[in-house]
Amino acid sequence: MVLTGVILLVFLIFQVLGDPAKLIAGQSGDKNTMDNIRKSLYLDQPKYKQLILFVNDISPISIYDSIELKTKELHGFFIGTQKVIGIKLPYFGKSYQSKKDVLSILLKAFPLTMLLAFSSIIFATIIGILLGIVSAINKNKAIDHIGIFISNLGVSTPSFFLAIIIAYLFGIILHQYTGLNFTGSLYEIDEVTGDRIIVLKNLILPALTLGIRPLSVITQMTRSSMIDTMNLDFIRTAKAYSIHHNKIILHYALRNAIPPVITTILGWFAELLTGAFFVEYVFGWNGLGKITVDALSKLDYPLVLGSVILSAFIFSFMNILTDILQNKMNPNI
Repeated sequence: MVLTGVILLVFLIFQVLGDPAKLIAGQSGDKNTMDNIRKSLYLDQPKYKQLILFVNDISPISIYDSIELKTKELHGFFIGTQKVIGIKLPYFGKSYQSKKDVLSILLKAFPLTMLLAFSSIIFATIIGILLGIVSAINKNKAIDHIGIFISNLGVSTPSFFLAIIIAYLFGIILHQYTGLNFTGSLYEIDEVTGDRIIVLKNLILPALTLGIRPLSVITQMTRSSMIDTMNLDFIRTAKAYSIHHNKIILHYALRNAIPPVITTILGWFAELLTGAFFVEYVFGWNGLGKITVDALSKLDYPLVLGSVILSAFIFSFMNILTDILQNKMNPNI
């Protein structure tokens, strides 16, 4: 249902954004050229048929005429002669700017977004759980109040604002001490040899920025879950048997408090995969976010629409995966 709603919304937006033929052909394009472009994009067809053809292109199971099939770069398995049915990857068309297949551009950028999101969630998980445990153990003490204040601040501060502050602070003002760059992606070109080299330090600042909000939520969730667990009878029994305090905390309390925290972590991982747009743009990280913002500024609609649909699919898939894992950890849910 979510994907269906997104596809319909994307199609409607595409209808009101202007004439793609003018964007592709430019101001110098003549009428014949624009008519050919409109025909290739189905813009000469009625709106309902445009929607059907649009869904047919992005659907994994599609039907094409044999002549139409030759004009597109489709990846999949096809059978038939005049009418061809196939199982394929979605086809989002070609970029207006680079003329490259949109799906190939997205698949090239997605691993960088995945790396950034994974690094962010690992940082947020480790630090968030540790801070949550410390805050729960010291409930209502000064360190607990400080932790709650900082986590609330982290949740309420927009990521794009944090990105600007952190980039400026660590990438410019403290650059001589940190050695970190204001902007930069995973790969850079060596000016001498022309080779592409991996620069892992460029991952630090965007991962730190993107991880602050989930870190704050994980801290609060761990604290709340730990406090609830510490008040249960089996914890009191463990204390009565004089079991070492650290073993009670780590072995008994944390193990029983962690399932809702894991659900939170998975939910935020889905959020990071699809919500890193402005953080990637600020730091120049060439993932899905940056190429989408760049495409918006250049009115490259096929690339924008492809990115939106891919992000919706990823978010839906991660939510389904979260529900499955949550059910495995606690069948009572």
